[in-house]
Amino acid sequence: MSQLEKPPGPPVSPGPPQQPLPSNGSGGQAAAWRGDLSASLVVFLIAVPLSLGLALATGAPLQAGLVAAAVGGIVAGLLGGAPLQVSGAATSLLVVTAELVQRYGWRATCAVTVLAGVAQLVLGAVRVARGALAISPAIVHAMLAGIGVTIAVGQLHVALGGSPDSSAVDNVAALPGQLAHPHVAALLIGAVTVAVLVGWRRLPGRVGRLLRTVPAPLAAVAAATAVSAAVPVPRVSLPDWAPPALPALPDGPVLALAAAVLTVTLVAGMESLLSAVAVDRLAADHLAPAPAPRTNLNRELAGQGVANVVSGLLGGLPVAGGAMRGSANVRAGAATRRATVLHGAWVVLCAGLLASTLELIPLAALAALVMVVGVRMVSFAHIRHVQRHREFPVYAATLGGVVLFGVLQGVALGIGVTVFLSLRRLTHTRVTVAAENGRHRVRVNGQLTFLAVPRLTRALAQVPAGADTVVELGGSFMDHAAYEALRVWSDAHRAGGGWVSLGGRAGRPIAEPASAHHCRPWTPWRNHHCTRPPQGAAAAPRSSGSQLLGGVTAFQRHTAPLVRDELARLALEGQRPTQLFLTCADSRLVTSMITASGPGDLFTVRNVGNLMPPPGTDHTCDSVGAAIEYAVEVLKVGSLTVCGHSGCGAMQALLGSDHEPGAQTPLARWLRHGRPSLARMQRIGRLGRGEVALADRPVADDVERLALVNVVQQLDHLMSYPCVAHRVAEGALTLHGMYFHVAEAQAYVLDRTTGRFGAVRPEAAVTS
Repeated sequence: MSQLEKPPGPPVSPGPPQQPLPSNGSGGQAAAWRGDLSASLVVFLIAVPLSLGLALATGAPLQAGLVAAAVGGIVAGLLGGAPLQVSGAATSLLVVTAELVQRYGWRATCAVTVLAGVAQLVLGAVRVARGALAISPAIVHAMLAGIGVTIAVGQLHVALGGSPDSSAVDNVAALPGQLAHPHVAALLIGAVTVAVLVGWRRLPGRVGRLLRTVPAPLAAVAAATAVSAAVPVPRVSLPDWAPPALPALPDGPVLALAAAVLTVTLVAGMESLLSAVAVDRLAADHLAPAPAPRTNLNRELAGQGVANVVSGLLGGLPVAGGAMRGSANVRAGAATRRATVLHGAWVVLCAGLLASTLELIPLAALAALVMVVGVRMVSFAHIRHVQRHREFPVYAATLGGVVLFGVLQGVALGIGVTVFLSLRRLTHTRVTVAAENGRHRVRVNGQLTFLAVPRLTRALAQVPAGADTVVELGGSFMDHAAYEALRVWSDAHRAGGGWVSLGGRAGRPIAEPASAHHCRPWTPWRNHHCTRPPQGAAAAPRSSGSQLLGGVTAFQRHTAPLVRDELARLALEGQRPTQLFLTCADSRLVTSMITASGPGDLFTVRNVGNLMPPPGTDHTCDSVGAAIEYAVEVLKVGSLTVCGHSGCGAMQALLGSDHEPGAQTPLARWLRHGRPSLARMQRIGRLGRGEVALADRPVADDVERLALVNVVQQLDHLMSYPCVAHRVAEGALTLHGMYFHVAEAQAYVLDRTTGRFGAVRPEAAVTS
């Protein structure tokens, strides 16, 4: 699957991901081997039922899916440029492959796969892989969604005991009749399969956590097979192994053949590259602070080409990398490409030794499995995302084109709509003039190019001579012709006694003299220069009040116009943060800066010492507990982070004698909640167990050591809250520890399995 498809279910391996150890020692090598072996078995258990289901859905021989899984694992695993990506039968090519099989036959389809592999090999050799990432995400989302709709509707017929038609429109038209006369046994088997797939990750309790170690696809197919044991239904039929027939070119127009090869090349290549990027990002998160294997996109495309050539020659389905298999591989502890290759070897052994077991699987179960995969390819989160970026017309056109006409035609239609909308946005500029409170306001919405200059000059001509005028530029681009037109009018208006103020990113340099200080909204933050009065300014005294007012004024002038639409959306929809961030009230910690987050991203709780008192300890702590309960129970955040920092005054007070346990000041009463952290650090010193440390340098002093220990202690306190413990047990909430060194501007993330804080480094994992 593409990385844009949501993987079905939670991580397939319980607990935190295994961290790969350095490979220059026997212990590290052994740990890496264990992780790779475990991950290969997990991915193998996912790949076998999925490969059989895809082969069934395309009308190809069932062993073609197993061939594609084996070749994808071994060949693409050895030669590809994404070490942790797992390749196999391409989900995104199901519709295309089914059409090729129906139109030309299986041997001709294998020939198309070989030719597409050669084309991918050539594209990888000429190093164009990164260019594929330039296609709009809306088009890729919609292409996968359209394929998913087509898959789901077609396989629903099979799950009901019928046969799918060649087009999605025909399948939808025939669906009422199929629902009116279903095959009861097939319907029961399909329902069991879907129920297990959907409910597997929701199994409660300790037994549920144990069962969830089995991949959901395997559990669903096994349950359906058990239910169908006494029912005569069509089942998997694997013929005796024989040397594959050589591919044969189809009889038909050359242009049609070229279009088929181009479609397979582009769709499989796009899925592989985007999935490689997604798996790469996931590996960087899961393997931190250890370095993740580097991805070479051009090598990955060439490796996929070789795998498709081999798969086509051996009678297998087209091969592509998949985010679902790759993410399962990473989460199960894979550290090197050995996991991918071993998974392919297990598929070969399974096809040779367990063929009789595979033939017990009912076809309706495989159809239901593929149907659910198709449904999950339609992501409503992606739809909301493209809607937010005003690209829904592109999404709708691509999805409709894929469903009605085919993959290549749908993508071409989406590209056409993208070009049209881009030109329209470039040329569609609205200029309005309004009198407000004794001054005139000229608003420009859109890009200012030479095409908009006539409208701009007509609007500016409506402003009376000598009037105070505010010009608001809402676009992000202004070409030289528009710049000159605006500058000439501005100079003339000022010369006539008028006053002009320009607002917006493009117009600001014209509005103020070069000597006046100005600060753009998204430039790097430095020492509050944006909000301090310039040198020599006599208008405002240097005070905290003037600095605060200056900051608010700068926000209203520069930033508010940029974020107004986003804040209006958040005001309408309500807050939906995904993370709770508990940190210190220290003024040097700017949470939005160190997390690169924006409005609506973080639910933040700040207090002296980033303390999290256990429930029931003191009625004065209800505000912190209430914030935790609200974030976990009401907002349903999926991540909770405790962040300490260097030079923390609360940690210094705990280590000093300023606040004795019996003191009654508010600060002293609050700091009592930090004494468990101090006691924990003292126990570590006496017993030598449970030490916390920084991964790449020694701990500087006791203040830093206590700050690190305090993060771990507050995570333990959080687990004493029933709402937190319950959602963590369900797998719906993860806890993280973080430490920020202010002077170094360096963040460290806690690995709770080792107690070490690893430095977060700038990512440079994807290379061309």
